[in-house]
Amino acid sequence: MLTIRDITVRLGGRTILDGASATLPQGGKIGLIGRNGAGKSTLVKTIIGELEPDGGAVDMPRRARLGYIAQEAPSGTRTPFEAVLDADTERTALLAESETCTDPHRLGDVHERLIAIDAYAAPARAARILVGLGFDEAMQGQPLDSFSGGWKMRVALAALLFSAPDMLLLDEPSNHLDLEATLWLENFLQSYPGTLLVISHERDLLNTVVDYILHLQAGKLTLYPGTYDSFERLRAERAAQAEAARANQEAQRKKLADYVARNSARASTAKQAQSRAKMLAKMQPIAAMVDDPSLSFDFPSPDELRPPLVTLDAAAVGYVEDTPVLRRLNLRIDPEDRIALLGRNGNGKTTLARLLARQLEPMEGSVSFSPKIRIGYFTQYQVEELPAGSTPLELMTRAMEGKPPQAVRTQLGRFGFSGDRATAETKTLSGGERARLALALVTRDAPHLLILDEPTNHLDVDAREALVQALNAFEGAVILVSHDRHMVELTADRLVLVDQGTAETYDGSMADYIDFVLGRNQPRSEVKPGKTDGKPKRKSGTVARDELKALRRKVTETETRMTRLQQQLAKLDQALVDPAAATGDLKGLGIGQLGKRHTKVTEELEEAEMAWLEASEALEQVMGG
Repeated sequence: MLTIRDITVRLGGRTILDGASATLPQGGKIGLIGRNGAGKSTLVKTIIGELEPDGGAVDMPRRARLGYIAQEAPSGTRTPFEAVLDADTERTALLAESETCTDPHRLGDVHERLIAIDAYAAPARAARILVGLGFDEAMQGQPLDSFSGGWKMRVALAALLFSAPDMLLLDEPSNHLDLEATLWLENFLQSYPGTLLVISHERDLLNTVVDYILHLQAGKLTLYPGTYDSFERLRAERAAQAEAARANQEAQRKKLADYVARNSARASTAKQAQSRAKMLAKMQPIAAMVDDPSLSFDFPSPDELRPPLVTLDAAAVGYVEDTPVLRRLNLRIDPEDRIALLGRNGNGKTTLARLLARQLEPMEGSVSFSPKIRIGYFTQYQVEELPAGSTPLELMTRAMEGKPPQAVRTQLGRFGFSGDRATAETKTLSGGERARLALALVTRDAPHLLILDEPTNHLDVDAREALVQALNAFEGAVILVSHDRHMVELTADRLVLVDQGTAETYDGSMADYIDFVLGRNQPRSEVKPGKTDGKPKRKSGTVARDELKALRRKVTETETRMTRLQQQLAKLDQALVDPAAATGDLKGLGIGQLGKRHTKVTEELEEAEMAWLEASEALEQVMGG
């Protein structure tokens, strides 16, 4: 059991943790959440002793072993396999002693302890962990210095998992992982025998792994039992209660103020008025629920282009002449397409994204773009390389050279940069703010095609949800590369698997793909996803497996379309009530135009709902049969 008692931490004159307290149950799996900048990493550093608190203490069993990944990635000539084995320091020391020990009694104790800690099975366990995190046999034997920083951090994670501490502390462990490795990690953590405290903004991880949510807000800690979804429901209920209490208090305040104003001058009621004035002065205000600018994403709508936007015909692409990374690429992208690229890191997802972004030329075949197409391409490098001494206003002004200042301000305002935030130096911005600024810059020209390569790494859970909503409201096409499957499931209606040197449509849902990655529900003769063996498929019951996948895909597609149309309808409803508050392409439209669009979207929603009902009923019949 770990107890956090009234921890206070001040950094740079600012109070980060303010009398924070919580008791973490032994063996519990706890998800530590909070908005960016709330102090989650500060709390973890205090727990491991890297930071000395200004007040309070952390209590834990004396012999409990804490495990935490250091900021510096491992390096040198050792291999990943050797680095992981070395993480078990007791095993390493005992094996060394067994080679040199001459005392037969001590040697017997050493061998007995080696058997007790299952030391001789350790190499196989180390290899399994490395494979799960994406290292094949060849990669496990390469020097650490031959890997990029992201892969080195995977080695550090593998070493930590292998060391099996009594309490495992993880800070955004999936940031350096692809979807496949993230799925493996979640599966591993579900059966982890010790106590787990994980900082994560991955909704799926917080729903599948943890059984407690530790919420850090305003320097205080609150422990909730259950998953993130249950926490969110409770938070919504409390927010509604707080808003109702605030409205009730405001009504009482007005009533008291009115009484004081009317009765203070009258001798007969002066005492009562004075009493109510004191009551009014002591009334503590309940904070109003206000819109958070850090959740602001509003992509400008592009003008219409006739399909297709992009066509790949037997294309090949790579970086070294005559050595393509991907071949036989056949893909068509239309307006409003929502495509997610799946596949392990290193298989070529980013290479395909760069080809579509016109950063790479095809080596073979052809790539055709609509003549007037505008493309916005977001990568993590843009977030990391924002000039430290510039402000959002300066960067956007340069990017939108020749555009009036109001247009520049409007684009910044879409992403929450108004007032002082527009003139703050980028070095003072949080990771989430920098990500929003990068998105604002790449969408300044209202692109027809938006390509997002891991857009969520710096965003907390609420910001990710806001980004999902913005993508669903966006009227252009989207290509998404993300290990956040919650985002993929809610935004993508087509899946493309990048694997074995090519990219092909994956004929199935995200649930099917997750099952495939984890090896669940897979027949021994399973054909590789997205490919067929050219032989006639045999029916299973009354329907073939591919028909079942097609129905699941239809349900997912119609659900995504319904969500998008419902959001459009909500914006239209708001614009009809208050035309001045209209945003995006609704701004400036008259009541008549808004009404026509409302009718059109309502009809489309009814059609989508009908299609969803039909697909759902067909799926139920198939699964029931």
